[in-house]
Amino acid sequence: MDFTRKARQFTNAPFSRQLMLEMLKEYKRPNDKISELIKAGLLISLKKGLYIPGANAELPGPHPFLIANHLYGPSYVSLESALSYWELIPERVYEISSVTLKASKTYKTPKGRFSYQHIPSPYYSFGLRSVELQPNQVALLASPEKALCDKIVTTSGISLRSSRQVMDFLLDDLRIDYDKLKKLDKKVILSWADDAPKSNSIHMLVKALKAL
Repeated sequence: MDFTRKARQFTNAPFSRQLMLEMLKEYKRPNDKISELIKAGLLISLKKGLYIPGANAELPGPHPFLIANHLYGPSYVSLESALSYWELIPERVYEISSVTLKASKTYKTPKGRFSYQHIPSPYYSFGLRSVELQPNQVALLASPEKALCDKIVTTSGISLRSSRQVMDFLLDDLRIDYDKLKKLDKKVILSWADDAPKSNSIHMLVKALKAL
């Protein structure tokens, strides 16, 4: 069985256990074959039941944001990872940060660290975008506005009570570019504010952005 040939058509997302069993259906003991593929560097285990091609398979792997979507869900990439992707913050981010409807959780995998912060419904469902990161690889990300709101909502100890406090947080703590702040959609943020955790802080964010 040529695992690489079979796997090539599925590299646009991590391999689920169900998919692995389908690819290895000719084996009586597929779990042993999975272990063999991992040892041979043809497969990487991200967690129990979720895999991606290993270096020796010489196949393109899924984008880290797509891995994040599949590793723990429902979830979408947000916070510093999305802020960096949308070029709102200057720092390159090494940990993939997401938010989820489930309990907060962190995974340390051979492909890096993935963290998830809990936020409630209905606020969770606002401001999401399906983004094609690579050909045939589409991941769920927060919009620039939602990523910023998520950062405020999930940052412990942050309660924005004045426009000055908002700008200190945005410009000094997050180091967001001033001109890019002016381009954010205030109306869409306001439409989420009443349903958001830290609703008063989100309203204050809108007030500060309107004054720019």
